[in-house]
Amino acid sequence: MIREAALALGQMGDPRFQRVLWRGVGLALLLLAAASAALLWLLAWALPDTLTLTFVGPVTWIDDLTEWAAVPVLLVLSVLLMVPVASAMTSLFLDEVAEAVEDRHYPGLPHVRPQSWGEALRESLGAFGVVLLANAVALVAYLLLAPLAPLIFVALNGFLLGREYFLVAALRREGPEGARRMLRANQGRVWLAGCLMAAPLAVPVLNLLVPTLGAATFTHLYHRLKGRQSA
Repeated sequence: MIREAALALGQMGDPRFQRVLWRGVGLALLLLAAASAALLWLLAWALPDTLTLTFVGPVTWIDDLTEWAAVPVLLVLSVLLMVPVASAMTSLFLDEVAEAVEDRHYPGLPHVRPQSWGEALRESLGAFGVVLLANAVALVAYLLLAPLAPLIFVALNGFLLGREYFLVAALRREGPEGARRMLRANQGRVWLAGCLMAAPLAVPVLNLLVPTLGAATFTHLYHRLKGRQSA
């Protein structure tokens, strides 16, 4: 697994890797900016220009105060959500990462069925939702077992990310049934490799690279496991 991760790191300068990374970050920024603007507009629409308070009388500054107070809250939320949203957006294009890895390291392979944008969107949003839900539920474990929280975080997200990135690589060539069969047969290796990907999630900036690096690493892992299966 260290070898696969090293090969993936060595290709991070590939223009196709860079396009996927910056496309995901750019879409995340646009999405968060649009969501923030929509929330501010909703507040401006919902709050009356003048509010009459008992013992005070008409007040005309409530809407302005609420909108200004919402700005720093939205900025903080955008910072907190930047990584998961960027990861979700990047995941839409991970098939391109797998293709770049195969073109460089595994030439001569037969062509694969290209994944439609709608299919990629469904899988990406589904995986993103599972990760968010699982981590929300795991908050209880983080609170009850605080000293073990880092290990729980890595183990949980290692399992989830390992499954997602392995399927990105395997579905292209095995189809749904074959990919899941390979996943079940190699669940331990996939989980350990996923833990390797989950560890940088807590490191700012570096965590933005995780989806691209993960897809590349698991493409190498898939081909190594496929070679052993065929031997």
